[in-house]
Amino acid sequence: MWSFVKNWWEARMRTSANARIGMDGERLAANFLRKQNGYKIVARNWRSPKDRRDEIDLVCRDGEALVFVEVKTRAADALVSGYHAVDKAKKRVMLRACTAYLRALGSTRRSETYRFDVVEVSRAAVNGDAPVISHFENVPLFPKDLRY
Repeated sequence: MWSFVKNWWEARMRTSANARIGMDGERLAANFLRKQNGYKIVARNWRSPKDRRDEIDLVCRDGEALVFVEVKTRAADALVSGYHAVDKAKKRVMLRACTAYLRALGSTRRSETYRFDVVEVSRAAVNGDAPVISHFENVPLFPKDLRY
């Protein structure tokens, strides 16, 4: 019995630590986009009302363009980069979430320009170096004939 409780607690603590790391990465990405690129943050962690699992990390404005941003926080020595971690399955989820967001805006914004960006936050291993932030603009996500 105690081993079950111990395993459950350790798994919960790992998840909590990973969630904190992810939230820190999203905060760093939002600050980077705002300060370095002049983006305006419109929403953080937006979830689709139809399916709460569909989430957009950041919704930003870059001038007149609406930008959907997926933030990937990785260790500096990670085997898979944050950019490559956004695979076909993740892109399907993002497309579903972005479409739901655009639908929620209503018909007044149908002609709006929008795009998908990925921000990778590489955390320093142990030595306390500052995280390295890489921004990939206009990552292919939306089909040309998207209807929402």
